[in-house]
Amino acid sequence: MDDADSLDLASLREEYDVGAIDPDTMNPDPVAQWRQWFTHASESGVYEPNAMVVATVDEGGWPQARNVLVKGVDERGFAFYTNLESAKAGELESAQRASLLFSWLSVHRQVRVVGTVTRVAASEADEYFASRPRASQLGAWASPQSDLIADRSVLERAVTDVVARFGEGEIPRPPFWGGYRVSPVLFEFWQGRPSRLHDRLRYRWADASWHIERLAP
Repeated sequence: MDDADSLDLASLREEYDVGAIDPDTMNPDPVAQWRQWFTHASESGVYEPNAMVVATVDEGGWPQARNVLVKGVDERGFAFYTNLESAKAGELESAQRASLLFSWLSVHRQVRVVGTVTRVAASEADEYFASRPRASQLGAWASPQSDLIADRSVLERAVTDVVARFGEGEIPRPPFWGGYRVSPVLFEFWQGRPSRLHDRLRYRWADASWHIERLAP
């Protein structure tokens, strides 16, 4: 029996019993409710609570997903940054729609967001890029994100070249690097409950307002 055959995945179980969703106490504004849950996750020690899965669809219709860090949340939506020539960026530009998933497993919660995609303004991207650690700024210039490369030495040489180019001076934002914002049309707040009878509350944008609905687990 190989290692794959020895994995007893069917027997892995966790009981979810640390909370519940009461629709009467949920904020009518889903962004404000997300902030409350994010604060709870952060204060509860969730590792990188701003990590989210960004799900897109490629030109062949295949779903794609990857973890990204959200770097701005306000009434306009959820902003994150990336190489604008990457595969992810191409999918976001093409479909102009995406789904986000925040998994805060240690507190038995997750939040799903579906929305439309727009570019973050250049001025906002400039401001965020300037706040990044210098090594991350150099990496943004050096990495041809999503392109095929022969080995890691390609990246190492590229970093060396970028260091030589900018020296000790200020590193500007690359013209091929920026941000996207997902403006929500749907939220789903999920709270694990015993016996897999989880709480699911959906906020759906329609007729210029948010409508709150309970879903079966």
